[in-house]
Amino acid sequence: MVSVRYIVDDVDAAVDFYTTHVGFEVKMRPAPGFAMLSRGDLTLLLNAPGAGGGGQPMADGTPQEPGGWSRFQIEVDDLDATVARLREAGATFRGDVITGRGGRQALVQDPAGNVVELFQG
Repeated sequence: MVSVRYIVDDVDAAVDFYTTHVGFEVKMRPAPGFAMLSRGDLTLLLNAPGAGGGGQPMADGTPQEPGGWSRFQIEVDDLDATVARLREAGATFRGDVITGRGGRQALVQDPAGNVVELFQG
């Protein structure tokens, strides 16, 4: 099993995004600033800044915050339909669908700005 931790501004909005639009299920929700979700062998840990051990500031006081370009990839059966459904729901994308040698991808942002790569081979 693989776990990924994302820092999110609003755990409720992130849980809604991942469960409604990307096929995750809630495994645990013990506190307002934390949720554990799963999709197949992937466990996604969502932390609000400052919540729990995973959201604490760095030793120099730098707060953890969402965003960046690191991401995990989710394979979808129909990329165009998935992108259309997410756009209709108001999701933000970083660019258009990209076609490469191995397949096609689109980069969608969760409500905190963290990137998820949707991939169709």
